[in-house]
Amino acid sequence: MGQLVGCVTVELDDLEERITELRGEIRLAKAGGDDAKVRRLRAELRKAERAWDDALEPDFEPDDVPLLPIREQVHQALTLLGVPSATKMIVAVNEAFFAGRVTTTQLTSLRRDEEKSFRSSPYARPYYLCPALTAELLSPARGLLAISTWPMDVRIIGPLSPRTGFLTSAIRVAEHITRLTGAGGDASTEAYRLLTRMARNIPGATEGFGRADPARVISAADAELVVHLESDRRHRREAAERATARLNEVTRLFGAGLKTASRSAS
Repeated sequence: MGQLVGCVTVELDDLEERITELRGEIRLAKAGGDDAKVRRLRAELRKAERAWDDALEPDFEPDDVPLLPIREQVHQALTLLGVPSATKMIVAVNEAFFAGRVTTTQLTSLRRDEEKSFRSSPYARPYYLCPALTAELLSPARGLLAISTWPMDVRIIGPLSPRTGFLTSAIRVAEHITRLTGAGGDASTEAYRLLTRMARNIPGATEGFGRADPARVISAADAELVVHLESDRRHRREAAERATARLNEVTRLFGAGLKTASRSAS
C-alpha cells in the first residue's frame, strides 16, 4: 500500500505541473486572441484534469483507502481552484468536492509548519503550502494560501487579483462540476450550493434563486475576466520580477519581513 500511495503522489505531481503549464498557455493564447488555440488547450486541460481526478481516486476497496493528511487535502482544493485562495474557500471546496474536513484554525497552523519545514530542509518536499505575496511589499497576504510550485506571478496578489481570482475560482468550480456530471456521475449538493453562492456575485451568472447552471457561470465569469485579466497579469508580472531579483529562497515562498519589504518597495 505504501508503494502504491507513493506512485499516486508522483503521478499527481506530474499532472499538476502539466495543468499549471496549460493554464499559462491558455492565458497567453486568450490574450493573443487565438480562439482556436484556446479551445484546443482547454480540451487538453480538461483531459489532464480528468486524469488528475482519476489518479486522486483510484479503484481501491474502501477499507484500503488511507485518509489524506490535512496538507494534501488543502493541496487538492487549491489545485482545483488554481489561484491563491482564502481559507474559507479552501474549506468549502474541500468539503464540497472531496468530503474532507479541515478547519481554518488547522490551516493557520499548517502554514507556520510549512515554513518551518522549508527553513529546516529546503525543497525536501515536492511542494509547500505558502502564503500569497502582496504585489507592493512582497509580504505575506493575510489569509490567502498558494502552492509553492505555482509560478511567482500566480502567487502574487495585485489590486485586481481578488476579483480575477474570484472569477477564476468560479470558473474552476463550475468546470469541475461539469466534469463530474459529464462522466456520468453527479456533483454533491454542497458543490452546487457553493457554485450558486459564487454565481450571485457575478453579473449575469444566475437568474432568480434557483441552482446555478455551470455553463452560464463559466460564460458570465469569462466575460468579466477578460476585462480585468491583462491589467492584473501585467501588475503581477512586474511584482514577480522584483521578487525574483530581490528575495531569497525562503522569502520568495513565505514573504518578506518589514526590512526586506521596505528595501523592495524602494
